[in-house]
Parts: sequence; C-alpha cells; structure tokens
Amino acid sequence: MATREIRVVPDPVLRTPCDEITTIDDRVRSLVTDLLETVDMEGRAGLAANQIGVNLRAFSWNIDDEVGYVLNPRIVALGEDVQDGDEGCLSVPGLWYPTTRANYARVEGIDLDGNPVVVEGTGLMARCLQHECDHLDGHLYLDRLERGVRVKAMRELRARL
Repeated sequence: MATREIRVVPDPVLRTPCDEITTIDDRVRSLVTDLLETVDMEGRAGLAANQIGVNLRAFSWNIDDEVGYVLNPRIVALGEDVQDGDEGCLSVPGLWYPTTRANYARVEGIDLDGNPVVVEGTGLMARCLQHECDHLDGHLYLDRLERGVRVKAMRELRARL
C-alpha cells in the first residue's frame, strides 16, 4: 500500500463516472488503504478513487483531524442553506475559485464489511462530501462555477496545460 500519484486534468479518468463496487475483495481493501494514506497529507481534504486512477465509487476524507472513507457513496440530503467560498482540487492544482455548495450534506454508502455508513456534516465537511461525489460522477468543481468565473478558470487552466 502506498501514497498514490494524483491524476490531473485533462486525464480522461476524471471525466468518467465510476462503477459501483459489487464485491469487496483484496483489490477494494487495497484501494481503501491507498485512499486513506494518500488523503492523510497536509492540505488534503478529500480524495476520490478516480483521482488515483481507479474507476470505482469510493472516496476518503481528512477533515478536522478525522480521516475516513466510504464505498458506493450517494448524496441523500442537502440543506437549503448555502455556503460560498473558494474551492480547489488536487486534480486541478493551484486554481481556487468561488463555488457555491449546500452548507449541509448527508452521504450514505457502505464500509469494507458491507455495513451501511452515513457521513454527514456542515461547512468544510459538506463541501468535501459534495466535491468527492461529483468526482465519482465524472464532474469537476469547475463545472459548478458561474459562467463568467468558469470562462476565466478554463482560460487559466488551458494556459497551464
């Protein structure tokens, strides 16, 4: 098990919806270990499996000194209150843009034993849950930017490629 290299745009794996995990085997256990080790670094809040090149629905988080994971996560509730703030992404290094998200999010999935898992939170945790589920659906936070900001972000991104 190891800290894995982060895939960055324009890697097509980042735009590919991830497959459900149907069997929890050694490959999935190894994936979880790698997700946990790779997210457990300074400045990292969350990490989706496709960001390390694995097309399976799983992500890890590192928020407020809590590191965890969830398999087959689905957002089941979003609060009506919103939060505004700059958002960035390990797969879009160095670019931070104002991104509106729900201030509360609840995700349901399973753990490595197949038991139901509920992860929920407000603020940064809510932002992380939404951001990582977007990744697993093949979306980047850039897709959520307001039109004018998105044009600027894409221009800056192209200049870096």
